[in-house]
Amino acid sequence: MTARRPFAIALAVSLAGLSAMAGAQAWQSDRGDGTYANPPLYADYPDPDIIRVGRDFYFITTTFANVPGLTIMTSRDLVNWRFVGHVIDRLEGLPEYELKKGGAYRKGIFAPSLRYRDGVFYIAVTPVGEKTRIYRSKDIRGPWTMNRISEEAFDPGLFFDTDGSAYIMTSVGSDGTNTLLSLDRDLRTVTDKRVVYFNKGAEGSKLVKRGDYYYMFNAIPFRLGMTVSRAKSLFGPWETRDQIDDKTGGHQGAIVDLPDGTDYGFVMIDAGAVGRMTNISPVFWKDRWPVWGTPDTPGRVPATATKPIQGQPVSLLPASDDFAASKLGLQWQWNHNPVASGWSLTERPGWMRLRAGQAPALWSARNTLLQKEQGPFSRGIVAIDPSHIAAGDQCGFGTFGKYNGHIAVGRGRDGRLTLTMRVIEDLADTQKTDVRVDAQPIAAKRLFLRTDMDFKTDRGSVAYSVDGRDWRTLGGDFPLAFDWRTGTFQGQQYALFCYNPGAKGGWMDVDSFTLSGR
Repeated sequence: MTARRPFAIALAVSLAGLSAMAGAQAWQSDRGDGTYANPPLYADYPDPDIIRVGRDFYFITTTFANVPGLTIMTSRDLVNWRFVGHVIDRLEGLPEYELKKGGAYRKGIFAPSLRYRDGVFYIAVTPVGEKTRIYRSKDIRGPWTMNRISEEAFDPGLFFDTDGSAYIMTSVGSDGTNTLLSLDRDLRTVTDKRVVYFNKGAEGSKLVKRGDYYYMFNAIPFRLGMTVSRAKSLFGPWETRDQIDDKTGGHQGAIVDLPDGTDYGFVMIDAGAVGRMTNISPVFWKDRWPVWGTPDTPGRVPATATKPIQGQPVSLLPASDDFAASKLGLQWQWNHNPVASGWSLTERPGWMRLRAGQAPALWSARNTLLQKEQGPFSRGIVAIDPSHIAAGDQCGFGTFGKYNGHIAVGRGRDGRLTLTMRVIEDLADTQKTDVRVDAQPIAAKRLFLRTDMDFKTDRGSVAYSVDGRDWRTLGGDFPLAFDWRTGTFQGQQYALFCYNPGAKGGWMDVDSFTLSGR
C-alpha cells in the first residue's frame, strides 16, 4: 500500500453519499435531449471572444493577475467546452505581478481578442498600463510568440477584413470614442489611427463582417447594455441600435458564424457573487440587423434552447484533482506569479506540496492556488496531511475574492495543531478581518477541509473533519460577492494557501481536491 492510500480511502468514505456526483461539475448545460440551458459554463469566464475555425469554436477569456493567463477553451457546439491551454506562463513587466506594491488584483491581463488568418491564430490584448500586445501561433495550443505595437488600445477588438488587412477597434467607455487602428500585414506597425465614431459609454469593441456590412458590438457598462453598430466602411458612417441588456441576458459579446452559415450570439452577464458568466443565444436577422433571441421573443437570451449544433457528446471541464500528474491541471491558476521553490508535485508524488512563504496575511501570500467556483451550488473538499505544518504557519482552504472565508491550519507553541476560521473582506485600500474562531486546538494526523458556495443565496461556509465522515462547520456562514472595485474583479474562487507571517515555515501536503454539486 502506498503512503497516499489511507487518505484516498478516507476521502472515498467521506463522499459515499455523493458517489454518483464526486468529481462532477456542479452544473451541466447540455440537457441530453438536444437542448441546453444557459449558461454553458456556470462560472466566471468574463470578456468572452469566440471564433470558429472549421468545425471548431475557440473561446478566450480574461484572467487578470491569475497565472497562467489568458485561458482558451474549445467546443464543437458552443455548449460543451474543453480546455485548450493558457497563452501566458508568467506575467511580465511590473513588480506588482510578483505581489509587490500591493499586487495586481483587478489589473493584469483582460479583454483579449482572438482571430484567425491564413493558418495563424492571433490575439490582441492590452495589459493594464502597457502597450498592446499581439500574440501569434499556428497551433491554438501554442507556443505563442509576442510583439508589441506603439499604441495602448483599450479592450482591443482585432479584425481581419476579407482581403486580409488588419485593424484594431478600441473604445474607452469614459468618452465613447471609437478609434480605428490600421496595422501592417504582419501586425507589428500602426499605419493609421483615426476616430471613426462616437457611442456614449462604449467599450469592449468586437468587429465582424456579414455581406457588405461591418458590424461593431459594444458593451455599455454604465447601464449594463450592449449596442450593435453597422457601416459599409470601417471608417463610417456608422449607425447604432440598442441590442440587449443585462436584464435580458448580458451586455458584452458579439456573434459567431456556425458551419451552416447561420449566426449565434455570445454575451457576458453580471451574475452576482459567481461573477460574470457567458450566455449563448440564437440570433436572427431583420432588415440586415442582427437581433438576439427568436422572432417570437426578440431581444431576449433564452433560458433554454435547442443546441445550435446537434450530435456532440457532453463534455465537462475538469475540476477534481488527485495531483497524480507531473503538471498542474488546466483548471488551476495561481493568484500571481508563483515562487517556483514554494510548491511541488514531485517531492511527494501524488501530492501537491505548498510551502509556507513569508507573508503578513492571505491577501499578500504568494502561491495561493485557485480554481473557478461553480454554480449554482458547489462543494470543494480537500484532503491534507498537516504533519509538517510549523509554528506560525497558516495553511488551509476556503474562498478567495471579495470575501475570503477559510479554515487555516496552524501549530501552537505547544506543538499542537490549531484551526482558525477567518472571514476577510477586501475593501478599497485595505482588508477587514473577522476572526470567528481563533486557534482552536485539534488532534489529527490527517484533515479534510470543506468549502461550500451557494450562488442562489450568495452565502458560503467552511467545515472540517478528521475522519472524512463526520463534519463540523466552523465559524458560521459568510457572504459571497462580486465587486469590480474590490476583490479580484472575478467571482469567488476556491483557494489553497500556505503562508507564515513571521518567516518561511513548514509545508502542507494536499492529497486531493474533489468538487461536487448538490
